Amino acid sequence: MQEEPVWLWIAFHVFILVMLVLDLLIINPPNQEISVKKSLRWSVVWIMLAALFGYGIYYFEGADKALEFTAGYLIEKSLSVDNLFVFLAVFGYFKVEPRYQHKVLSWGIIGALIMRALFIIAGVKLLHEFHGVVYIFGAFLIFTGIKLMLQKEHGVEPEKNPVLRLLRRFVRVTRYYYGDRFFIKKLGHTFATPLFAVLVLLETTDLIFAVDSIPAILAISDDYFIVYTSNIFAILGLRSLYFALAGILRIFHYLNYGMAIILVFIGIKMSITDIVHIPIAVALGVVVGILAISVAASVLFPKKEQSQIQ
Repeated sequence: MQEEPVWLWIAFHVFILVMLVLDLLIINPPNQEISVKKSLRWSVVWIMLAALFGYGIYYFEGADKALEFTAGYLIEKSLSVDNLFVFLAVFGYFKVEPRYQHKVLSWGIIGALIMRALFIIAGVKLLHEFHGVVYIFGAFLIFTGIKLMLQKEHGVEPEKNPVLRLLRRFVRVTRYYYGDRFFIKKLGHTFATPLFAVLVLLETTDLIFAVDSIPAILAISDDYFIVYTSNIFAILGLRSLYFALAGILRIFHYLNYGMAIILVFIGIKMSITDIVHIPIAVALGVVVGILAISVAASVLFPKKEQSQIQ
């Protein structure tokens, strides 16, 4: 495996840090509700930045690495759509005001970046040290894809979340919100607010989604830099994508089946890697084709209740 120079890693993280500060503090200040128009523009910016980065990989590393980055980015981006359904459900359940959702998602993204980095390091190391792990990852992805295909609703029941129950057992949680604060001091004691409980819930659900998405990307590439950067670009654009699609996300009801088929396909690709080599260009074409078909089917064949409303 080719290792990228240290300066490239440093430059990438400096760039990401600058973009995060620009996004979180200047372009989208805290405690302000983000309009759909603004979030759409910012989503396009993140997609363009990922495309430019992919072109840079093509220029310096070649077409194969660029295709690996593109495939990894698209897989992570498509699987992240499930996160958006959960975000919608959690914010709705806890009745979080739109202007405070921005802060929760911002901290959630930072936590997700750290967790994904640890998952990627562990996953790549396992693949290099123990080749048999590839079959475990492949079988897990096939199982997850089938399970996702049979799943009818993207429901979430916060009260049944074991991490949230554990939090409430050991940490005092207030009944009411205190603006955008995660903690308050009251009567000499520190209390967590419901907003912190929401953050914990989003972080734990993202951890669960990472268990699916990281093996899927590892089926495309075992290059630390490619896997890490494609994952980071997809995650960084997720917050803007949430505000852009929150109102229209459920229109694409067949996307769930598309993602399930992608997971099964990637799992099969991973499981037969020692028997049949599927070129990255073919894998990328299959992923794009499945996404396009699922989106087109959602538009052409809307849900019955949607057509009645229209």
